[in-house]
Amino acid sequence: MAALHAIVAHLDDFLEADQFEDYAPNGLQVEGQSEVEFVMGGVTASRALVEAAVREGADALLVHHGYFWKGGDLRLRGVMRERLKLLLSHDISLIAYHLPLDAHPRIGNNVCLGERLELDISGPLDPCGDRTRGLRGRFPTPLSPGAVGDLLARKLDRDPLHVSGRDGPIRSIGWCTGAAQGFLELAVEQGLDAYISGEISEQTVHLARESGTHYFSAGHHATERYGVQALGAHLSGEFGIRYQFEEISNPV
Repeated sequence: MAALHAIVAHLDDFLEADQFEDYAPNGLQVEGQSEVEFVMGGVTASRALVEAAVREGADALLVHHGYFWKGGDLRLRGVMRERLKLLLSHDISLIAYHLPLDAHPRIGNNVCLGERLELDISGPLDPCGDRTRGLRGRFPTPLSPGAVGDLLARKLDRDPLHVSGRDGPIRSIGWCTGAAQGFLELAVEQGLDAYISGEISEQTVHLARESGTHYFSAGHHATERYGVQALGAHLSGEFGIRYQFEEISNPV
């Protein structure tokens, strides 16, 4: 068992949560019981994930996508009412980290994706050093565009959408998990052969084609599974509590 306030304080400090201007509050979003023995992790605090936490007897949820986003409807009705009703009636805490989890240099979504794809990481994608805007690196051995697509499908269990760029093998590559298709411009400016993100927009296709930079849309959910898993393993090691990642299928 570990105290909820001690867990949250540790995670806030470990992820440097106060250093980020984010779109939602980081840290403890819904307060449940004061002592925690079992934490369930997931990408998004959907109702399906909350129901899994109830079913498995978790004391807290640890997620990347929590609640209370800027610009969202903050009234507690409909879908949000039902999610919060489940959490509160079962005394389950909700702990969420968005940009701090994307950017962490050891267990963040971006570094975890790079490691999963066995890339040689060379630094931030943003020349200004903003870690929230992704990373850049190289494949140890140049790969054909088709081989990069096959690698993504094998490692992420999801076929990517590929917008073809210039001919030839892919050596240099940039990436940023989630909905970061707009950062393709950074990859283009740096002359990288390819860029990976989770989602794609209509204009992304034209920029990739016209710049010659290959674009791979590998799935928002699929690219952001691994940071929260690494964070949960870290938490379990620090406090000696049980952690379990729950996969909630999402095609996007």
